Amino acid sequence: MSRVKTLQSLFKRYRRPGDIVFAWVALLVSLYLLSQIMDQTSWRNGDKLFAQPRFWPAVSLVGMVCFAALHLLGSALSERIHGRWQEVGLWLAAFEFAGWFIAYAVAVPYAGYLPSTIICAILLCWRMDYRSRKVLGAAALAALIIVVLFKSFLQVKLPSGLVYEVLPDGLRQFMLTYF
Repeated sequence: MSRVKTLQSLFKRYRRPGDIVFAWVALLVSLYLLSQIMDQTSWRNGDKLFAQPRFWPAVSLVGMVCFAALHLLGSALSERIHGRWQEVGLWLAAFEFAGWFIAYAVAVPYAGYLPSTIICAILLCWRMDYRSRKVLGAAALAALIIVVLFKSFLQVKLPSGLVYEVLPDGLRQFMLTYF
């Protein structure tokens, strides 16, 4: 308890530069979700209030709207912190990796699971600025091990890829089964 000097320091809130943007987004998303409650849930005549399919989603969404509004109010009344748009830019940069995953998921049915996984692992290492041969080789080896584990030992059914169709029969069957 010696670290806590006052009750105010215990509840001190540290704001980030993008806090006001986050507060607006949270409020708008929660208002949109609340506006959809009538279309997405139902109300059954004769059921008790707490057993209604719409009741608990409505309670949670009303809570989201209230707390998002309070968060926005608190953000609006606090001091301005410079660097808001740089912070938002960092948030948006995370969507790049969603794009990488989508590209990988699109490539698998065409190139196959093994080639797509190896290429994606190497490209992601390259993108993250790990460019030594040792690291790129380790990424390719890790991708190979992952594919062998998923396809052979765990027997996960994954798309084979159109590229496997051009392989000779014996090799094609082996690649379809294990890679």
